[in-house]
Amino acid sequence: MTDNVVIALSCGTDNPNRSARAFHLATIAHKEGKNVTVFLLDEGVYLGKKGLADNLKAATGDVADDLIAYLQAHEVPILVCTPCAQARRITPEDLIDGARMGTAVELINLSCDAAVISL
Repeated sequence: MTDNVVIALSCGTDNPNRSARAFHLATIAHKEGKNVTVFLLDEGVYLGKKGLADNLKAATGDVADDLIAYLQAHEVPILVCTPCAQARRITPEDLIDGARMGTAVELINLSCDAAVISL
């Protein structure tokens, strides 16, 4: 059993329930002692942009920006798909603290030795 967890999120503000859930699961995995990486792709890259996750709330009451703040405080890597971000005119300077651009190669390499949860 691996202690590595990759949370891959492909939706953004268009689906606040799934988006908040991804950050919630990442937080829970981290609290359980797992090595967590969040990978944002497709519409999910919007959540890596400053200010866009503010006030994003799931029906369960989970608030994405609170969960992201936890991940940032604990230096959990948040990778933003480079071509997905570029297609949406998101630059590295636009990213939230602790996030960086990432590649498909990184996602594949991380996933080869991890439990992957895709939302």
